[in-house]
Amino acid sequence: MSETEQQRKERERQEDLQRLRGFRPIDDDFMRCLFKDNVPLAEMVLRIITGKDDLIITECQTQKDMKRLVGARSICLDAYGTDSENKKYDLEIQRADKGADPHRARYHSSVLDIENLDAGQEFAELPDTYTIFITENDFYEQGEPIYVVERINLTTGKKFEDGEHILYVNGEFREESNLGKLMYDFNCTEADSMNFDLLAERTRYLKENPKGVSEMCKVMEDMRNEAARIAAQKKAMDIASAMIEAGKYALEEISVLCGLSLEEVQFLQGNKVV
Repeated sequence: MSETEQQRKERERQEDLQRLRGFRPIDDDFMRCLFKDNVPLAEMVLRIITGKDDLIITECQTQKDMKRLVGARSICLDAYGTDSENKKYDLEIQRADKGADPHRARYHSSVLDIENLDAGQEFAELPDTYTIFITENDFYEQGEPIYVVERINLTTGKKFEDGEHILYVNGEFREESNLGKLMYDFNCTEADSMNFDLLAERTRYLKENPKGVSEMCKVMEDMRNEAARIAAQKKAMDIASAMIEAGKYALEEISVLCGLSLEEVQFLQGNKVV
């Protein structure tokens, strides 16, 4: 017997509650909720990672969409912050090594640049940017807590001083330091086991407070819906591409039959991509 709509919703809710119990701050979906509207937490984490004890964060956004160039690949930042000196911080959780590819770090850094320089501004007005990847594994396998990536002038041997900073934080680091304790906390599922009160309090709220639990369940429901939407979009584009290849249909017909905009169909035709 197939389940009713009410039964399906209850099953999904129980599955979500089970997932929630296993969430850790190093899980990017949970991390975004931890940092949402929480400037003090973002400030504490960035102070520990950068070593700047006087760092003042004035703004922090989660799931910040960035796309200024038409046709360019957009990115959604896990946490995007600005400090009192207008320096920009992109804090990313990368559990899989593939997600921490240096080319990705380069792209994130470049998008920050595009986002923060308007027409008419001088290039010297470009703010310093920090692209920070917190990786679950020791990405460079050297046992270091943080790997700092900077451009240098190979001829002179001096720093290029272009204001771009890329940091890889080793999520496996566990020494008795603030960073080691923070990485321990990032891998905890229980608030009571955490070292830092700000992180523990927010974790406890999202996992134990009824309002926080409802907030997390809504996030997971939205994630399911978005995944279903993306899958449906991919299927429609696959069918549209096959119809284009067949050469038997007008683009307007394909648009209507596949539920895609005419612009999307024209893009598929022009680029011959699935």
